[in-house]
Amino acid sequence: MEVKIGVQHAPREIVLESGQSPEEVEQAVAEALAGKSQLLTLVDEHGRKVLVPAERLAYVELGEPSPRKVGFGAL
Repeated sequence: MEVKIGVQHAPREIVLESGQSPEEVEQAVAEALAGKSQLLTLVDEHGRKVLVPAERLAYVELGEPSPRKVGFGAL
């Protein structure tokens, strides 16, 4: 699933493909915003961890993975 994270005072958003379920990501975001953890920690498809300080979160957008486009066919 595709996750986009907006960070305060950062010009670009963080985009990652996560193997976690939407419920797991939502739970991690809720815990970070509630103050239960100081970092939002997510794991991407390759096993890399993305850590964002909870107080710097601007928004988190959850979406479906976008299929990769291959070839030069008409749209």
